[in-house]
Amino acid sequence: MEFGIAIPTAADSYKVVKRAEELGFTHAWFYDTQMLCADCFVAMGIAAAQTSRIRLGTGVLIPSNRIAPVTANAFASLNALAPGRIDFGVGTGFTGRRTMGLGAMKQADMEEYIRVVMALLAGETPDFEVEGKRRKITFLNPELGLINLKDKVALHVSAYGPRGRDLVARLKAGWLNFVGDVAGGNAAMQAMQGSWTKAGNAPASLTAVAFALGCVLEDGEAADSPRAIAQAGPRATVLLHRAADEALSGLPNTSPVPSEVADAVNGYIELARRFEPEDARYLENHRGHLMAVKDIERPFVTAELIRRTTFTGTRADLLDRIAALRDGGYTQFTIQLIPGQEAAIEDWAKLKAAF
Repeated sequence: MEFGIAIPTAADSYKVVKRAEELGFTHAWFYDTQMLCADCFVAMGIAAAQTSRIRLGTGVLIPSNRIAPVTANAFASLNALAPGRIDFGVGTGFTGRRTMGLGAMKQADMEEYIRVVMALLAGETPDFEVEGKRRKITFLNPELGLINLKDKVALHVSAYGPRGRDLVARLKAGWLNFVGDVAGGNAAMQAMQGSWTKAGNAPASLTAVAFALGCVLEDGEAADSPRAIAQAGPRATVLLHRAADEALSGLPNTSPVPSEVADAVNGYIELARRFEPEDARYLENHRGHLMAVKDIERPFVTAELIRRTTFTGTRADLLDRIAALRDGGYTQFTIQLIPGQEAAIEDWAKLKAAF
């Protein structure tokens, strides 16, 4: 099983990526959330120049936020710095669109976007719609060596529903999935495997990445210790943010609320109803999303919420849980590092060594 890191992108993310490479992590995934993080392609460019083995990918890019030829150019440019080490992770959008008060984009539009980007990276001449017109486009000077179209950029798609999983299978892409618990993660994997084989693909050819947040606890350390709140709490609050989006804006919530944490979730929703500005409550709701637990959120981030939504536990517990994901079919476990908590990579590297 491979191990990767996920990064809420900073301009100097190359520092933790270099350490990840030294520790034997195989992948670094950069978040593309323009209202929360630094630009992923700027950070990936520096990381590409500072590393030699680790793969660098968008985790994930949202098509509505960048036009296809610009994205293809960015990947081809990165591919010149890190030949054959670049991954194109893409999805219909959660964080990067919810921070602007928007729901997910249409899957058909994402598929069209992927078609154009991948055709350009293959040196082809696809048609591309811009300003209501369709035009043929292609890279005009690849032979000058300013970009790299020779080495493959691998495609990975984030998918949570049946149509998304079918798209992954049809494109024979890698699959990206955010996992909070083993049972839910492996249930999604079984569904993905079903779509994969239905499309006529060899079962063993599926690559599947489980993204998670969590904290490696010391013996006797509580799941809501200050360290656990800092490292795992930002994933626990996602359940709060999703529930508030649904209650306030009617945006779909694909994360069921367990009865054991319903009081905490409902308490947060009532708080969110008072966020300002009134016509853009989503701004405060998603401030710090996946990066920090805000002071106003702390009362609702319970030990039970952390246990149910993150990979937080002792070393022995986490070894069992990650092994269960591996046995379920995941080929990579990727842990997100929280800004200011990058030293946690050392804890996860020790777990990685057991695999």
